[in-house]
Amino acid sequence: MAWQIDSSHSHVNFTARHMMISKVRGAFENFSGTVNFDEANPTNTTVNIEVDLSSINTRDAQRDGHLQSPDFFDVATHPTMTFVSTRVEQVDENNGRLYGQLTIKDITKEVVLDVEYAGVAKSPWGTESAGFSANGSINRKDWGLTWNQTLETGGVLVGDKINLEIELELVKQAQAETA
Repeated sequence: MAWQIDSSHSHVNFTARHMMISKVRGAFENFSGTVNFDEANPTNTTVNIEVDLSSINTRDAQRDGHLQSPDFFDVATHPTMTFVSTRVEQVDENNGRLYGQLTIKDITKEVVLDVEYAGVAKSPWGTESAGFSANGSINRKDWGLTWNQTLETGGVLVGDKINLEIELELVKQAQAETA
């Protein structure tokens, strides 16, 4: 069954180490995609997400501009990143692992996300929604995001490990809409 992402109740967030002493938090404000969530057999679920890289928001316009530049995402040449699932592994009733291909700057690598299923609820407007939280981490260098600066005190300006935190609220689509 096709489910639409409710963008007003969904988030694609990340954290990265800054100067090896703190974390920078950011989000991608614009993303879309389809999730074919199989309630009866979650392992049959498929996910296809596209993220607009120009929508990056770290609450610092200068940093956001640098992240959009050729030093990082090169948004002018590669405006989106995509995630396409390859399989779902069910761990228990409410938890699983989502395997998929993440493409950034024309480089595709497998990532694994730990997913928690929060359940299904009916809204006051008659729609049915499902909630999911997903977490994982990647090494940014695997996707050619290698820019960095060595610090005078040792270490580097930007950490390699990027933690991903995704919250998705999905709205079930009527059969007629999915046909």
